[in-house]
Amino acid sequence: MIVAGGWSGRRYAVLGLARSGIATVDALLAGGASVTAWDSDPARRDAVSGATLADPLEIDLARFDGVIVSPGVPLNSHPIAAKAAAAGVPVLGDIELFAQARADLPPHRVVGITGTNGKSTTTALIHHILQTAGVPTLMGGNIGLPILEQQPLAAGGVYVLELSSYQIDLTTTLDCDVAVLLNITPDHLDRYDGFDAYAASKARLFAMQSAGHAAIIGIGDTPSALIARQVAQAGRSADLTKIAPGVCMDQSRWPSLQGPHNAQNALAAIAACEALGVDNAAIDAGLASFSGLPHRMQRVGEVNGVAFIDDSKATNPESVAPALAAFPRIHWILGGKPKGDDLDACRPGFGHVVRAYTIGEAGPRFAEVLAPDMPVEEAGTLDAAVRAAAARAKPGEVVLLSPACASFDQFSDYAERGRAFARAVEDLR
Repeated sequence: MIVAGGWSGRRYAVLGLARSGIATVDALLAGGASVTAWDSDPARRDAVSGATLADPLEIDLARFDGVIVSPGVPLNSHPIAAKAAAAGVPVLGDIELFAQARADLPPHRVVGITGTNGKSTTTALIHHILQTAGVPTLMGGNIGLPILEQQPLAAGGVYVLELSSYQIDLTTTLDCDVAVLLNITPDHLDRYDGFDAYAASKARLFAMQSAGHAAIIGIGDTPSALIARQVAQAGRSADLTKIAPGVCMDQSRWPSLQGPHNAQNALAAIAACEALGVDNAAIDAGLASFSGLPHRMQRVGEVNGVAFIDDSKATNPESVAPALAAFPRIHWILGGKPKGDDLDACRPGFGHVVRAYTIGEAGPRFAEVLAPDMPVEEAGTLDAAVRAAAARAKPGEVVLLSPACASFDQFSDYAERGRAFARAVEDLR
């Protein structure tokens, strides 16, 4: 695992014992720290070994050196933030612990990727290109294994980290050699004091960078363009690469990178890998061989000449819009637990939709919204929607699950929803 010598003899409280929390406890203990750990789930507490079990809300934090919380802990409403502040103790995340451990690791570089949409695909793509080029690399953060759980890379390695706004909020010293911002659109606003505060969280990734480190920013939305301007005005124009929207490029050789959103993801990955010194031949090979990520524009089958595409990860209208732009004739399955009651961000792609099939809690409202623009059915369930779409779709058309909603009304998460879609497609055979 990854540890820092500076943790030795220090005291930390860890709140939240899912996989990253357990990895944090283990890494801190291995680094010689004293750890007090807690989770509301007794089964997770039972999985802890070597730490004292106590709720940090119920103990005196004054002698602690930090409180490490899961990114899922809402700092704007959870009482741990106020209690730690009163005790003068910083609230941190596992990415900050990784940043602290960097001085003890063999020489390496770090790529950090953030954005409302596309960051998982871009993170995995950069990681894949580096692997293709023979560069030692690990992927972590908001994707894959917890970063502290992994074995340190040999000298010359590159750590590729997907970073949510929550993780950036809990990080103060991560100086990325390459920092990437794809886009900023409204999301997670229940955790922030308005949209500007959410955008400011993303901007902190660049504020933590040293001059001379690469900053790659998509400028297709106003908040991201403003962050690019801030980077330039800070005297870092030479560090800045701007990814403009609507760039036409040949994506035919990249089967898992279709649609305009994946064009932007690919451009950002290309720029990041070029900043790391990867040659063009290796970049091209990596783009061509990338297989994509589950539930992100993933082709799960073809039945009677109709392709079925799982884009279950598209949980807001902004992330659906590029999927609708990727195919000319679409049978669109959408709905679930809504994050809003409009689909305005999807409107540019309405002309590609042959018919829509709504499901879940949002189904009636979305059917009402879409009815003036396209034929629409209230299917109710995902299974019913797949059967209805398959019955109507013609060879060459696409059945696209791109819900524009969270999944929690009918499924445990977007991944379960995607797996249910794949099973429903398999049942058609």
